[in-house]
Amino acid sequence: MASAAPSAAAATKNSTTITAVITTTEREKRPRRVREAKPNYREESDTEGGTLEISDTVIKKKRPIKRREEGLLVGDIEDLDFRKDETLEIRASLLNWYDLNQRDLPWRRISRNCDGDGDIRAYAVWVSEVMLQQTRVQTVIGYFNRWMEKWPTLNHLAQATLEEVNEMWAGLGYYRRARFLLEGAKMIVEEGGGFPKSVCALRKVRGIGHYTAGAIASIVFKEAVPVVDGNVVRVIARLKAISANPKDVVTVKNFWKLAGQLVDPCRPGDFNQALMELGATLCTPSSPSCSSCPLSAQCHALSVSRQDRSVTVTDYPTKVVKAKQRCDFCAVSIVEILDGEDLVERPQSESKFLLVKRPDEGLLAGLWEFPSVPLDGEVDLATRRGAIDSLLKKSFNLDTKKSYNIVLREDVGEYVHVFTHIRLKMYIELLVLHLKGGQNNLHKEQDKESMVWKYVNNKSLANMGLTSGVRKVIGNARLDLKFILRIFTRDMTAWILLTIWFRNLSKVCLTPSQQSKKEIIARKQRGRKTVLKSIPSCCE
Repeated sequence: MASAAPSAAAATKNSTTITAVITTTEREKRPRRVREAKPNYREESDTEGGTLEISDTVIKKKRPIKRREEGLLVGDIEDLDFRKDETLEIRASLLNWYDLNQRDLPWRRISRNCDGDGDIRAYAVWVSEVMLQQTRVQTVIGYFNRWMEKWPTLNHLAQATLEEVNEMWAGLGYYRRARFLLEGAKMIVEEGGGFPKSVCALRKVRGIGHYTAGAIASIVFKEAVPVVDGNVVRVIARLKAISANPKDVVTVKNFWKLAGQLVDPCRPGDFNQALMELGATLCTPSSPSCSSCPLSAQCHALSVSRQDRSVTVTDYPTKVVKAKQRCDFCAVSIVEILDGEDLVERPQSESKFLLVKRPDEGLLAGLWEFPSVPLDGEVDLATRRGAIDSLLKKSFNLDTKKSYNIVLREDVGEYVHVFTHIRLKMYIELLVLHLKGGQNNLHKEQDKESMVWKYVNNKSLANMGLTSGVRKVIGNARLDLKFILRIFTRDMTAWILLTIWFRNLSKVCLTPSQQSKKEIIARKQRGRKTVLKSIPSCCE
């Protein structure tokens, strides 16, 4: 008996130890999801899992939202799937809506009217899809029509030059898209065999990615593959009330998986277009028209918002904090080069503008612009002019003391041009030069290794495909000169001063008493007309 007591005590102690170990082990192995503790919730309705909620450094800080629907938490995106009956309902409802409400767009007309020629249809869809990336439909329509009029087939585009393509693309932005279109067209034509017909084959073409390949293959060649763009992400995120970071790699992969489950095998192209159309017209980012949406009955986000007033449909997809734009600064000089003896009465053909070509890689690759110099932040006028003078001397051998006289140098203001990741502040000046040795000397000094440049007359500049930033630079200069004319033509003495500038008579001071009134008026009219014509009118 005496020995039994210790055994009992030992057993009790061992039991306690085992219980403690088991408790600790269970705690360590307990799943991250709370469905184990809340068995009433379905697995796909959990937001406590690790993949849904992203760190506050990526997602805007706000309280985690437990989205309940009939006692269910919305689940981890990796566990979400569309049920078969749900998929059939979505397909039928969306295609019926699309048949009645699809927009009449030029690329869709080509796709409908060229049933016998898959290459033309594929080419039209390709061009439209590339143009529509990051660009509004209404903006694209005009560009698409002009593009197809100039290059109606793939073979026509393959014969174009990059400069011609950039001119046609001017104003659409993201110019790399245009270069990829040209390179892809040349690649397809050189290899022969016609337009690739499957996603796998399309992905091998330069510039065609996952989305574009899916669009062409499904719309033209009826391959049952999904497409996922911003509109599709928004629709699916609301259908399933997904709060995951839409930019996360895992989340993007699962959006493609969900979109693939929905694609109608009989009408894959129409379904993909319908899904994108719904996101573009009804299921918009900030003001969705839920009452008119054909998928409102299947929309979990709408159902959750009706049960919880703190939740709205626009909470989906999660808003991602955009990366802060980098601020850059540069000095831009609109250099006009004059030739001839009489600078007021000179023919307009003798006035040229200096343009430089950007490097073939990087931002705005291969495009033409006015000479510019990067700056280290906001600097004063003297520093900017010094930087421009150094550029002109180094790259074009233009030296103030040796090669030219300054007819007019005017600071015309500032302009901010916003890119996706860069906010560029440009300080713009108008610099009118008279070359002492004539324009032929400028040709002899071109350094082809360091910089490619040319100078064009007013008419050529107006017809060039310039970026919106360059056009706005020209517009600022033109408006500023008109302002200068208004200021300097208020009295005779001021107008004579302006005349001196344009005649480069810095050492000769004319006064009203030295000229007849008739001569002054005639000179004033000629000068006004010359000055305004010397500034390009392409941006008016």
